[in-house]
Amino acid sequence: MGESRGGQTNVLRRDAQDGSAPRGVSAHHVRRPDGTKELVAVEDGYRESTESWSTLLRDLKRRGLRAPVVAVGDSALGFWAAAGAVWPDTREQRCWVHRLGNVLDKLPKRLQPKAKQALHAIMQAPTRAEAEAGIELFAAEYDAKYPKALGSLRRDQAQLLTFYDFPAEHWRHLRTTNIIESPFATVRLRQRVTKGAGSRTKALMMAFKLLAMAEERWRKVNGSELLPLVRAGVGFINGAQATVKNAVGEAKESVA
Repeated sequence: MGESRGGQTNVLRRDAQDGSAPRGVSAHHVRRPDGTKELVAVEDGYRESTESWSTLLRDLKRRGLRAPVVAVGDSALGFWAAAGAVWPDTREQRCWVHRLGNVLDKLPKRLQPKAKQALHAIMQAPTRAEAEAGIELFAAEYDAKYPKALGSLRRDQAQLLTFYDFPAEHWRHLRTTNIIESPFATVRLRQRVTKGAGSRTKALMMAFKLLAMAEERWRKVNGSELLPLVRAGVGFINGAQATVKNAVGEAKESVA
């Protein structure tokens, strides 16, 4: 297993057949040094349980996986507390797709198309400063009447914008967990058809088989030649390799 540059994780809710608390099937994949993506774990546990996630991450570490430089996932996971303990140096990036859904759910349907457009503009802003400015504009538009929507956007704001500290070529891979979301949609559909997939073992086997099939179609990371720089700790500012000049410029923008 060994090297990894980044990791992504996602969870599928699986309702228990015996009436006990629902568990989730978690999938974790990493980007290897050559830019290929590898599924490294499919396990079940409790979504919000730090201990469940810690067990998974410690197992990956025991199997030889180095701590990823950055991890991507939904904010509502016990994963982050576990990652902080097992991988203390790993950067955190929250999934924008999950966050957009959370924000829009707190707005009336009539406002959602306009708000969605504004949120996509923030997510795709070319610089951190422009993204932060976009968040302020969103606040001016919606905070007075819909503070919960803004609160959802501002929660973990820094972790939503972590991707700006990595190569621009990697941003599309870092902003969301879509690579796992797509095959998980197939798993969810199969789960509904089979009414929960029966036993724990059968559910895990089904999830693993479908995700392993999807893995064969995963393409390499954009800008894979930059991965060694990322692992070596080379800094990036707004997607460009850091230099004295752009570092000073970024500092001035922050002060302004």
